[in-house]
Amino acid sequence: MLTEIEKEQHVLVVFPHPDDEAFGVSGTIATHRKRGTPVTYACLTLGEMGRNLGNPPFATRESLPDIRKAELIKAAEAIDIQDLRMMGLRDKTLEFEDDNKMANLVSDLIAELNPSLIISFYPGFAVHPDHEATARAVVRAVRRLPEEKRPKLHLVAFANNTDADLGAPDLVYDVSDVLEQKMAALRAHISQTVWMLKEIEKLLAQNDEATVERITFERFWSYRWDDDKVSEL
Repeated sequence: MLTEIEKEQHVLVVFPHPDDEAFGVSGTIATHRKRGTPVTYACLTLGEMGRNLGNPPFATRESLPDIRKAELIKAAEAIDIQDLRMMGLRDKTLEFEDDNKMANLVSDLIAELNPSLIISFYPGFAVHPDHEATARAVVRAVRRLPEEKRPKLHLVAFANNTDADLGAPDLVYDVSDVLEQKMAALRAHISQTVWMLKEIEKLLAQNDEATVERITFERFWSYRWDDDKVSEL
């Protein structure tokens, strides 16, 4: 069931890699910005270990960090993020970072910004080790707060077992009115998205039902505090 995007006081987005924001939440971010809501995007790494170097390749392993940084800035501009934080952690190492250090990083952002909503990945359903480490840090940081002071958690899940274990998404947003901004964010990350963009754009032009549904609807799950697996880790 489609849901109306609520007006928020401040939205904090926490993802590990440039382009994590583009695929699943850029339309939601653009909608919040259209309403004048402040959005802070804390991107934990520069994705410098990404496998893709463009097609045909235009990056090298040495130049990729600078290229991905520039792409991230361009994507943030496309969806009007005014507060982009590059947190300086190393790609593909977040799972090895100290748990308290990771949670403290998020806690510090919460203390500074007092967000009413945090957008990140859902722990256990985010597939990549960096995604999972980020998701756990977010939940741990929010759990430290008294229940009445906790921001809402709207989380992205895409593991194969998501529907079976989490059920249907709690929130489904139609972002078709900011689709051009979303596509601009995807295009900004061209070193990583070139492989799929042409096909997506072709299928959208053909009004392919599955592609339209995948791109124009963004899905989120609220965190199940009554089934908190992170506290067991």
